[in-house]
Amino acid sequence: MSTPRFLTLPPGVHSRQIETAVGAFAALEALPVSGVPERWPALLVPGLTGSKEDFIAVLQTLAQSGRQVVAIDMRGQFETAGPDDPAAYTCAALGNDVDVLAQVIGKGGPIHLVGHSFGGLVTREAVIDGRTRFASYTLMSSGPAAIVGPRERAGRVMMSELPEVGLEHMWHSRLEPEALSAGVADEIVAFLRKRLFANSITGMYRMTEEVLSAPDRCDELTEVEVPTLVLYGEHDDGWPPHLQSEMARRLGAECVVVPGAAHSPAVEAPETTAAALIRFWNAAEARLH
Repeated sequence: MSTPRFLTLPPGVHSRQIETAVGAFAALEALPVSGVPERWPALLVPGLTGSKEDFIAVLQTLAQSGRQVVAIDMRGQFETAGPDDPAAYTCAALGNDVDVLAQVIGKGGPIHLVGHSFGGLVTREAVIDGRTRFASYTLMSSGPAAIVGPRERAGRVMMSELPEVGLEHMWHSRLEPEALSAGVADEIVAFLRKRLFANSITGMYRMTEEVLSAPDRCDELTEVEVPTLVLYGEHDDGWPPHLQSEMARRLGAECVVVPGAAHSPAVEAPETTAAALIRFWNAAEARLH
């Protein structure tokens, strides 16, 4: 479960709804506090149990580099509505949403794309199969295929619990005690509960199936000529760091290991993460101009 560091929106960051041909998406939009965006925009996509709030700690810093930065809730996540149709929550369907959103936000021009965790599996669908011209692509704490290790086991537990005991039991028996034992502030715990119960149960179940069965599409991704960055925490407990390093090698991508961070570098080491993204984005723009 992704846990934001704080919930207060910094200057230059506001909530909005983005209307598209495939529906409305809840978003946080960051703009430079002074002046106008002079660089290409960026779109940030969260993981399976996350939301746009997972990026709050980096939004202002990223925007101050001279660009519009948008973080979204995917279909069925938190404040973005989703249907009861499981087909709406496959990586391909969600990737199409990202592709459409990128065209709207970028107004048909280049845009930087970041996918965190399961969001990495979703965004690569947009990069490989979509129509958007991406200025760069960042896989943050994501992997080449289905998740493994402790988070794979947690996903399988969630799939068994959801139909049998439901969200209420999951929250009170496991998720809330885990947050409290980790010392998460009461305000954040209340937010985590609110977010969990706002999610589409159908979406959570289907997306969990997807993260547990995703195929390896690295070879296809290498055929797309887009500057790529693989960024992860040195203590990542999702896809193992060595697997992400190997993925970067296969993709011919830059690789940044964030010291002290685990599976959520944007929360655990926001300034280091933001600096790495800004450097990468600026370099990608310099090559493409």
